[in-house]
Amino acid sequence: MSVPTLSRRIFPWIVLLPSAYATGVMAAARDPSAEAFVDTTARRLIEVLADPGLSPAAKSAAFRSAIDTLADVPRVTSFVLGKYARLLTPDQKRRFALAFRGYVEHVYRARLSDYGGERISVVGSIVRKPGDVIVATQISGGQLRQAVPVSWRVLRSPQGWRLVDVQFRGVWLAITQQQDFVSTIDNAGGDAEPLIRQLQGEAAPASSKR
Repeated sequence: MSVPTLSRRIFPWIVLLPSAYATGVMAAARDPSAEAFVDTTARRLIEVLADPGLSPAAKSAAFRSAIDTLADVPRVTSFVLGKYARLLTPDQKRRFALAFRGYVEHVYRARLSDYGGERISVVGSIVRKPGDVIVATQISGGQLRQAVPVSWRVLRSPQGWRLVDVQFRGVWLAITQQQDFVSTIDNAGGDAEPLIRQLQGEAAPASSKR
């Protein structure tokens, strides 16, 4: 799926939002504090992965620490389970959370590890509702022939802004994961065990580097 090149105008990227994140009115509202948080977050995550002075184990530990600090992992964990979030047993929820935590690290590292040395700039934001903002950035320069749009959904918590989803090349990761995970459990007749085993296997590459 091709993604339109991100313009320097503020809001044309809103057409990339899926219906789950769409806003009722294309308002020109921006949130400077959310934009500042995303600017810092994006730079921190990419700088960790691009740091040549870190060993693979140190890089993995630093990236995990950054994710724990910047993202609302418990909220995302519940979201991706969709209708099954309240149906899993306490033991299944515990094992799913552990497996999903490793899987999240693996997925984000895989998406962001292609970048290093490029420029990251915030180009706009839109307030879906107070405390719920989507911030648009673009990655440019380095080995990239054209700017790559990356959007970040952040929610305000008592601890400040927290990241809950990222859109790479037109695909929102958490929304896609929810669709895939619910489908996997559905196909197993409502049994979450196959999904838990699948995530444990897919998270193994990240775990082996620690």
